Amino acid sequence: MPDTYTPPRVWTWDKENGGEWASLNRPIAGPTHDKALPVGEHPFQLYSLATPNGVKVTVLFEELLAAGHDAEYDAWLIRIGNGDQFGSGFVEVNPNSKIPALMDRSGPTPHRVFESGAILLHLAEKFGAFLGPDRPEMLSWLMWQMGSAPYLGGGFGHFYAYAPERYEYPINRYTMETKRQLDVLDRHLAERDWMAGGDYTIADIAIWAWYGQLVLGRQYNAAEFLDVASYTHVVEWAERIDARPAVRRGRMVNRTSGEPEMQLHERHSAGDFETRTQDKIGEDA
Repeated sequence: MPDTYTPPRVWTWDKENGGEWASLNRPIAGPTHDKALPVGEHPFQLYSLATPNGVKVTVLFEELLAAGHDAEYDAWLIRIGNGDQFGSGFVEVNPNSKIPALMDRSGPTPHRVFESGAILLHLAEKFGAFLGPDRPEMLSWLMWQMGSAPYLGGGFGHFYAYAPERYEYPINRYTMETKRQLDVLDRHLAERDWMAGGDYTIADIAIWAWYGQLVLGRQYNAAEFLDVASYTHVVEWAERIDARPAVRRGRMVNRTSGEPEMQLHERHSAGDFETRTQDKIGEDA
């Protein structure tokens, strides 16, 4: 902690403090405005954005469809930069106001599911797919990702890429932890193709969305800084997953940045990938 900062006896919220995402962060929960969520025709209604946590779910949906499961879904765009996640309808689905959030209307009683790991597990169990032969191992790695990613996203990503000022201590602290986690993965993948039990599972999907995309150079512009090329087993695993057609489609859904041909703001049918990407319809059409 810098010598110039002395914590007050009681912390108070400064709306101007916090960097790029300051306007989206607040110390209270609940909606800020009334806004109902749209509902499409499919059994599954996803409200999301193509962040790593959002990509986990759209990749799984596309993998389920590719495997022949009846998992058609509507994916509605939640623009977190505009505060859509604080609308009353969204808060009803996820009281934590974070994407992704899912309404499962496939049964007689609709169910809300929030937290990306919970959504992955819910869908995988519902369809009996991508769970692998070794359930305890798969669950262990899925929970590892859920517990580890905050160090990568909220820690390293924040202080390296988004904080209003760069400070050596937090960057070093979270860089060390991020590289330790990459080393955990690299050692594990040196002896196997997939994270759990010899099969591609939701643990691979969850971890790839964060760490796979990191070593592929898609997060925080930090690949060189982290020397990701030295984690050769992680890179090879990430490239194999990235080459899957369903993963490419999943990456496109609810994406609003990057190449226009990789942006599909909303997804309501498989045909949307051919007709509704931003290179075909124009920006913000």
